[in-house]
Amino acid sequence: MDLSELDRDSTGRCRLNSPVPAVCRKEPCILGVDEAGRGPVLGPMVYAICYCPLSRLADLEALKVADSKTLSESERDRLFVKMQEDGDFVGWALDVLSPNLISTSMLGRVKYNLNSLSHDTATGLVQFALDQGVKVAQVFVDTVGLPDTYQERLQKRFPGIEVTVKAKADALYPVVSAASICAKVARDQAVKNWHFVEKLQGLDADYGSGYPNDPKTKAWLRKHVEPVFGFPQFVRFSWRTAQSILEKEAEGVMWEDSLTGDQEGPGRITSYFSEGARVRPRLPHRYFQERGLESATIL
Repeated sequence: MDLSELDRDSTGRCRLNSPVPAVCRKEPCILGVDEAGRGPVLGPMVYAICYCPLSRLADLEALKVADSKTLSESERDRLFVKMQEDGDFVGWALDVLSPNLISTSMLGRVKYNLNSLSHDTATGLVQFALDQGVKVAQVFVDTVGLPDTYQERLQKRFPGIEVTVKAKADALYPVVSAASICAKVARDQAVKNWHFVEKLQGLDADYGSGYPNDPKTKAWLRKHVEPVFGFPQFVRFSWRTAQSILEKEAEGVMWEDSLTGDQEGPGRITSYFSEGARVRPRLPHRYFQERGLESATIL
């Protein structure tokens, strides 16, 4: 799997896909959607689709695909290679979302939470398959959030397609299991071969599972937090675990227009209508505060 695009730019997202089997442009197809890496504080989240003609679903099931979480890494790799070898009837595509993209989306001025990001990414991959000419007839999705709400949203977006959204769909539907394998293989490879653009001293690649409650992951985060610049781009700095370590280990920042301890904040609203109302300094617009911008008095 070629993730060189992610190596060149680990701040955004990249899409990979197999060639579309000719039969998938002629016959009605079934398509599964799943993700890998939603919960970890380290590394990207990967969304994947896998599809095949309804007439060949038994052949996909014969590969004995299963929920990727129940398979070893070597088993997942073997099954992914097998799906590639069966490219005459099996197709796949995936989106790799970098930690930086996830965190900046969640912490931006206009909030874009992880559920919305997940829904939009899954929708985009289904649309990508349609744009590639795949005759999608049925879609099965492992849910994020409430299944009924998610299914209704997808059904409205794709009215001509039969959509099913279920919890644990990766264990119920082989086509979703196949998608979960694609996603997990891609994430494992991205994490294992992550290109650190930061020049880290004594880089330790043993960061455990990457999940926030893993002591080894927490130890890695504490070791590699830079007091001024924070974490490398491998870290989802919007996760509470990362934020807590920043608060304890990194330097605090005081902006020149920040209120100091002896300055008063806003008073009672009635004070603005009383005689002799206090003159308050006018703070810059939030746009300028968030970006640390200020008026230039000396050129």
